[in-house]
Amino acid sequence: MESTAFDASERRIWAGRAKAYAGSFGKLCAHPVPRLLDAARVRDGVRVLDVGTGTGTVAAAACARGARVTGVDAEISMVELAAQAVPSAGMHLAVLPRLPFSDGLFDAVTGNFVLNHVGRPRAALAELRRVVRPGGWIAVTIWSVPTAAGQALLGRAVKAAGAVRPSHIPALATEDDFARTEAGLAGLLTSAGLKDVVCESMQWDHHTEAEEWWGGAADGVGAIGQTLVSQPEHTLGEIKRHFDLLSAEFAGPSGRLVLPHAALLARARR
Repeated sequence: MESTAFDASERRIWAGRAKAYAGSFGKLCAHPVPRLLDAARVRDGVRVLDVGTGTGTVAAAACARGARVTGVDAEISMVELAAQAVPSAGMHLAVLPRLPFSDGLFDAVTGNFVLNHVGRPRAALAELRRVVRPGGWIAVTIWSVPTAAGQALLGRAVKAAGAVRPSHIPALATEDDFARTEAGLAGLLTSAGLKDVVCESMQWDHHTEAEEWWGGAADGVGAIGQTLVSQPEHTLGEIKRHFDLLSAEFAGPSGRLVLPHAALLARARR
């Protein structure tokens, strides 16, 4: 299956950004990990594949439960960082929807926000179904739409400054997209041949320093980061000015930002 324009863009966006991600948005993405592992029935002795392992947060938590863990990511800097962080797990470079594993090799598969970063989500899920054993569990998270207030902060600053998303960051093709709702994600899993599908919403407050939150984006992490780094200097300064103003809405008692976030967690069996 050929790579899409969206996939090619994702490879460029994330190239070499593992450390920048780990120091910023990676902390946010760690929040659902315990519930993700519970949904996939991860426990002692279970053979787990963590897809889109990033810097290894899910893999480390699965190892702590006594699972036998394999991780894959499409970005080599992520694989290298994850291998250092979780030496007891096997880490591999692999790009969905093709995984270098035999059919039914794993008892469980996890994918923490990975479906947000693939050009063909349905094909990706079909591949996860292939590599999990019959009756094995798959658990995934995605960001929900509409976005929560905390997640929208950087985008609001971009809009307030009159900046726009650059044309070299394509949206997902219409025929591959799906509704980022409980029903939409559940329907996607069902269409990939999975059964006993359950999807639920999660909400939480992410606590962070304003400069840490800005810093991840300013280092080019994710589509919002690429939007920032593609702007001329004066526009970037305007975005930062609006970010500082808007951040006051989320200031907690200690001065740190308290950013409401929302995501979807789905589980299903092969």
